[in-house]
Amino acid sequence: MSAWVPVDDQLPADGQRVLCYLPSNTVYLPGKTGATEARHVVIMRFAHDFFVKNVSKTGYSGAPHFWLGEGTSNRFFHEVTHWMALPEEPGA
Repeated sequence: MSAWVPVDDQLPADGQRVLCYLPSNTVYLPGKTGATEARHVVIMRFAHDFFVKNVSKTGYSGAPHFWLGEGTSNRFFHEVTHWMALPEEPGA
């Protein structure tokens, strides 16, 4: 498997699904207890120049890139510090 790549060194291809490292990612667990869990590694899709192609109506002026979540919420570019290519499927 590949090594973790800092987003400052290299970015994935536009639309590529990758493992992302989010050092401050906390999610609420199911139920109404309010319990949370740290989940630092999630699968996300990289969206190159997302805010150039989709002008923000909120006045967002940060990085033009974005991370699209799958089963988790979307993330602003600065929230992900490292990424890693997904491993190949068994027998591939």
